[in-house]
Amino acid sequence: MANTYTQIYIQIIFAVKDRSCMIPESFREELQRYISGIIAQDKCRLYSIYCNPDHVHLLVGMRPSLSVSDLTRDIKAVSSRFINEKAILPCHFSWQDGFGAFTYSQSQIENVIGYIKNQPQHHQKQSFKDEYLAILDRFSIKYEKEYLFDWVVE
Repeated sequence: MANTYTQIYIQIIFAVKDRSCMIPESFREELQRYISGIIAQDKCRLYSIYCNPDHVHLLVGMRPSLSVSDLTRDIKAVSSRFINEKAILPCHFSWQDGFGAFTYSQSQIENVIGYIKNQPQHHQKQSFKDEYLAILDRFSIKYEKEYLFDWVVE
């Protein structure tokens, strides 16, 4: 009997909703572990993750029977509930609507992993807004500015 074999690598990026409700560095690793568990629960493979104060980057190996939208919905819903139950923030936490999802080939994976791991250094030179717009441009994605994230002013 034949089986299904796939190689689907996707970088997912999503942002924090409320500017006053940022992810603290002291909570970053715990949140990353928690999100890793959500991804494993959905039977996907996490290659890299970095939770910035105002946005998250993930590189995930997807299974073909799960949509990127469903995985991202699960991650955002379950992790925001986790953050609120931990009560580490002075406000109600939620993620912004929408996300970015970008595909990569096997030959690009190590570079994307390095890029995600180096988020703190990267954001010393470039804002999240500039980073995200550059990714959209690099992938030739047409967008309308009014439908992008609400940016945190740095």
